[in-house]
Amino acid sequence: MSVHVIYYQDGAKRMRPVLTKEEYMALRGTQKQQRILKAVHDGDEKAKMRLLQMNYSCLPVEDGSLKGSTQTSTSVGMDIDFNAPKELTAEARQQWLSERMAAVPALVLSKKEELGLLMLERSATKGYHLVFRRRPELSQEENLKWASELLGVKFDDKAKDITRVFFTTTDSKEDLIYLDEAIFEMAESKETAEVKSETDNTDKTDKTDKTDETDETDRGEYNGLPYSEIIHKWWELYNEGKEPVKTNRDVLTFELAVNLRHICGFDRKLMDSVIPCYDGFSQTQKMKCIDSALAEKRTQMPKRLKDVLFEVRRDRMNGLMTNPSPNGTGSDYASLDEVVQEDERFYYNRLPRMPQGVRESIEAVGPALSMPVVTAICPAIGTLATGVLLDVHGQKKGLNLISYIAGDFASGKGSIDPVIDAWLSEVKSLDIMYQQQEEEWRRKKRAAKNKKEQPEEPKLPVRCLPLNNTVANLAERLANTEGKHAFSFTPEADTVAQKWKSAMSDFSVMLRQSYDGSRYDREARSADAVNVHIEHLLWNVTMCGTPDALYRVVSNYTDGFQSRIAVARTPDNTFAPLEATPHVLTPRQTELIQQVAHLLPLMQGEVVLPKLEQKGREWVEHERLETMKNDDKVRARQRFRICVTAQRMTCCLMLCRVCEKLIQKHGVSGAEKLLKEKPELWQTMLLKAQTPQLLEAYDVVADYLMDTALYFFRDRIETAFQSRDYSGSNDRCRMGKNDSIFERLDMEFSFEGAFQHSVSVKGANVSRNSVRQMLKNWKKQGLIVQTEAGKYRKLESLGPRSESVSRVS
Repeated sequence: MSVHVIYYQDGAKRMRPVLTKEEYMALRGTQKQQRILKAVHDGDEKAKMRLLQMNYSCLPVEDGSLKGSTQTSTSVGMDIDFNAPKELTAEARQQWLSERMAAVPALVLSKKEELGLLMLERSATKGYHLVFRRRPELSQEENLKWASELLGVKFDDKAKDITRVFFTTTDSKEDLIYLDEAIFEMAESKETAEVKSETDNTDKTDKTDKTDETDETDRGEYNGLPYSEIIHKWWELYNEGKEPVKTNRDVLTFELAVNLRHICGFDRKLMDSVIPCYDGFSQTQKMKCIDSALAEKRTQMPKRLKDVLFEVRRDRMNGLMTNPSPNGTGSDYASLDEVVQEDERFYYNRLPRMPQGVRESIEAVGPALSMPVVTAICPAIGTLATGVLLDVHGQKKGLNLISYIAGDFASGKGSIDPVIDAWLSEVKSLDIMYQQQEEEWRRKKRAAKNKKEQPEEPKLPVRCLPLNNTVANLAERLANTEGKHAFSFTPEADTVAQKWKSAMSDFSVMLRQSYDGSRYDREARSADAVNVHIEHLLWNVTMCGTPDALYRVVSNYTDGFQSRIAVARTPDNTFAPLEATPHVLTPRQTELIQQVAHLLPLMQGEVVLPKLEQKGREWVEHERLETMKNDDKVRARQRFRICVTAQRMTCCLMLCRVCEKLIQKHGVSGAEKLLKEKPELWQTMLLKAQTPQLLEAYDVVADYLMDTALYFFRDRIETAFQSRDYSGSNDRCRMGKNDSIFERLDMEFSFEGAFQHSVSVKGANVSRNSVRQMLKNWKKQGLIVQTEAGKYRKLESLGPRSESVSRVS
């Protein structure tokens, strides 16, 4: 049996195996797949070509290609199509098609044992695809005829070749009707294996006589860029132009492989062919490095690799490269841009189908901004569902969330603004009414300026609070929300950085307390000054701004503020073409968002979600084991609050699913009435909303938050915890990984030596800038002295943990 997913490389179809049910369902269940299939069902037949493609009948040729394969697997893919008579009307043809398709699933399932059924799915348009166990004594076409006679249905005789691919539908029960996990057992048919064995024996002499020139030719290119040039540029940028040598080849080969896998289709054989054995490296040891790299968790394409690709492209555009591509046509620069843009959809493609409101929010900004917009709207959803208390690790807290959407100017952050407005439209309408009452009070107060009787100042629950405010005004507003969440949004975080510049510590404290829902007090001596005592500070915040503004808002990395913020990153659209049809929030999308937003405030009470809690604990444990491998204390520490934030965000998504189900069944008015009549109904429905799909969303959110936190803050956190100010003493103490690196270094060492040991201790994501900062800190602390460019000498040795170091004469 076999399942292979099709992908394109150098314009040709290639295939890679799908080895587990989980991976198979994840591929079928992406939001992209669902969106394309919907377009097909809505009449866009061309959209079918963008659906995921699968092959079930053959194994790839040696270079991973589909074309030219002669190796049949032990399974057969079969296409059943129904073509209605052309003379019928459109309505009659649809009726004809429905009648014939209705009986197929029951028919096939009734004969699944005899057939050896492995998979049955509804096709995108007018039929079914099924996969069954191959009868080895029959050819491919004979197998199809045998199955056709057994079932009494015709197969598509245009789809009888073993290399035939099938346009896959989704993971829903309506589309994927039957699946036997035996389908994932990889094997070639006995007949093919015998033929292959004979061929191998016949051609053995010819193959051994081939020179290495064939291997060099087979290496090919990546989007017109030879792998050899990419690797050469990698060493130029990240190893001062030097290839690995015996003392560092393990670490550097692993680091190269971790990055290169993203442009090799995670293909072990291709990576073996393009990565050389440096300085006498044995083939076995090189493959261990490659296998270790492939075992690392898959992420978006690393920034360092993107930089290398664009540098190679720049060199070629400037005519600096002396080694043109083999076909003489040069690089396909547009396709490289497309690859980068597609990589920005990494997390979007992992997302399951989102519920009403969230789905429209993503559609309004486009796939590349899916995670930023989800991160931005969850604090708004938590504000609306202000009565919901979620149990996380035994503590019941509100859906208190703080987010920051970071991106360069013109990167699309502005498209999030109207989406936030749509979610908070009802709250803002009430606020406008309250503000009009306050303005009326101010008018009366001005009119009664010299009178003995003064109008009493109203305490109105305005909930949408601008961040361009003072500590006193903000505290007073937060005290008047009647126990409900307040919400603040700013499209320009520079406003925060400038307005709160002298009181940034107050801002940090307030937000930290709001995340925890803890008590907030503000005392003042003057009777006219603001005095507030808030038992539970409830204040959700979403900020958008540049990375530069982010570092001004979050400037302390040891007080816990950073770990309480969910940070999202807008895509790198520097070289992206302008979209023909820009994504905008439509009136229909606004209406669907507002329907969900209207119901959320009706949900009041505590809820325990055991499946979500278990998912969170599994994620935390997985991160613990991963971080222990490289003693990555920064990532290990981040996981605790990311787990809590991701659970709260996933709960927000589940609440939207509950609203969607109610709206679909009862309409908005009926749903509102039902929630008022049965105030505990939402809790029962929320327990059922812990579906595998939405639990998968937890992993996506948590992984994304971890990636962005490390992207923006890893170096700064490490520097902060290593600083003398943090240790609270002039005596340097052993504190973590950098001390392990220090101990490994010789008395005389180079920058490259420090970099290699850093990679060995911390993992492949270490940047050269972080190593420079580490050396700079050591110099400040009197541990080392720079003897010449790139050369250093130790002045101190490290003693036991928490003991001051002794001076080395």
